[in-house]
Amino acid sequence: MKIKTKLTFGVGLLFALIILLALVSTKYVYSLKEDTKNILIANYNTLEYSRNMLLSLDVMNMDSNAISTFELNLRKQRKNETEIGETEATQKVEGHFTSLKLNPLQNSLQILIRKDIMELMRLNMEAIERKSKVANETAENAILWISVTGTLCFLIAFILLINLPGNIANPIKELTLSIKQIAAHNYNQQVHFEGNSEFGELASSFNTMAQKLEEYANSKLEKILKSKKRIETLINNMHDPVIGIDESKKVLFANDEALKITGLKKEDVLGQQIQDLAVHNDLIRSLIKDIITPSADKKESALVKIFADNKQSYFEKETININIIPTGEAVSQLIGHVILLRNITPFKELDYAKTNFIATVSHELKTPISSIQMSIDILKHGKTGRLNPEQNQLVDSIQEDSRRLLKITGELLNMSQIETGNMQLNMQRNDSKHILQYAIDATKTQAEQKHITITELIDNDLPLINIDAEKTTWVLINFITNAIRYSTENSEIKISLKKSENRLLFSVKDFGKGIEERYRERIFDRYFQIPGSAKSGTGLGLSISKDFIETQGGTIGVVSAQGLGSTFYFDFPFDR
Repeated sequence: MKIKTKLTFGVGLLFALIILLALVSTKYVYSLKEDTKNILIANYNTLEYSRNMLLSLDVMNMDSNAISTFELNLRKQRKNETEIGETEATQKVEGHFTSLKLNPLQNSLQILIRKDIMELMRLNMEAIERKSKVANETAENAILWISVTGTLCFLIAFILLINLPGNIANPIKELTLSIKQIAAHNYNQQVHFEGNSEFGELASSFNTMAQKLEEYANSKLEKILKSKKRIETLINNMHDPVIGIDESKKVLFANDEALKITGLKKEDVLGQQIQDLAVHNDLIRSLIKDIITPSADKKESALVKIFADNKQSYFEKETININIIPTGEAVSQLIGHVILLRNITPFKELDYAKTNFIATVSHELKTPISSIQMSIDILKHGKTGRLNPEQNQLVDSIQEDSRRLLKITGELLNMSQIETGNMQLNMQRNDSKHILQYAIDATKTQAEQKHITITELIDNDLPLINIDAEKTTWVLINFITNAIRYSTENSEIKISLKKSENRLLFSVKDFGKGIEERYRERIFDRYFQIPGSAKSGTGLGLSISKDFIETQGGTIGVVSAQGLGSTFYFDFPFDR
């Protein structure tokens, strides 16, 4: 607990108890006052009036003013009736006195009046005794509660007196001794205060100061310069361009490779603001774009094309933010950036060679495969003679394999077009229903072979969309073919075409075994096939589908749960 909180709590509690003591004392003193007032005003006055009436009654035969004095005290008594039975007794006195005035010589009436007055005095004497007991109880309660409250005040004040000075003075004393140790260059001195009080924060700051002083005391300029020279030599001997800037965008270093590709000199770069260099250098401007205007969705690395070494070179750019946590602190600080360019030109050349090889081989294979299919069709139609059942079975097998080879070569050609950037889109406004129907007709035979029912769920009033019909149909056929392949016989496939806000959604749902969660993110990767599945393709179909859809501005994805089937979908925006 913080010292301020302790003081506020302790003094506040003591203050509250003092107020409570004052309130309790005031309450009970007021109660005693009221009890005494009741006795003095109500009961004492009745006794006084009764005494005066008795005296007047004694001299009534000798003094003519005695009657008026009796009547005056009687009227006062009528206004001071406070006890039970007092009203009836007063009425008796008044009635007997009225009779006495009519028969002044009748002594029996005086006896009755005296008896009635004595009854009044008895009632009030008993009331005085009863109220005195109440006053005594009030006084005893007042003594008790005032004593309890006073004791609590004393105990809290005593506890504060014992603990508070030590809580404040002892840490100050320990801190003073530690400061003397620091002054004597003993930087290992540490201060440890328990809790989260101000002294705990002070101890943490003091320990941080001691660590930094020790760090500064142990640092040597020679070591710093040697380390700096070693780092500079290491950076300059790197084969990849490297540029370093500080938190204020000032260039700290640039190795020889970086100077070579930018066409700048070291003396013109070091110590300069990189924004000033970017004004006259397009390459620098493109390299610092993500530093000057950071984006939330920026990628970890980006491909940069640079004309270097008399040829087109490719570099993978990575911007590294340099963050440190100062000694004794918990929050990291940005102290600069490092721009690293990895030369991937050899890998890019190999990739292009691989793509061209695949394209060439695939193109060369299409012709003989087509010839094989043509020959198979001639054999199956019996133009060269009738085939026996075994020969027909072999021909069917050859035809199936040739179709598979033709599909593989088509996928490889599509992939090579995508990689080389030669893919051509024929974007036109098309009717989505026609695309869907064509895909269903193309796969109907495969579905019938496995007795699979295809259910269509199509919204009404679907708009025309601007897409490449051929490539979109290819993707939809690929989805349906996969659904048929991974569905069991006598099952169902649902194909839907729906509007969702300003997008048109195609989806194919099967009820097969589904896709495990660990494979869902990789399902659209090239050459990826789920372990344990029938490897009847190249693993390129979904990857090519993704490229076809995203190139047209659409989105593609899958929703699946193991044992509950899968839903592959893609959608395109449309104008309302």
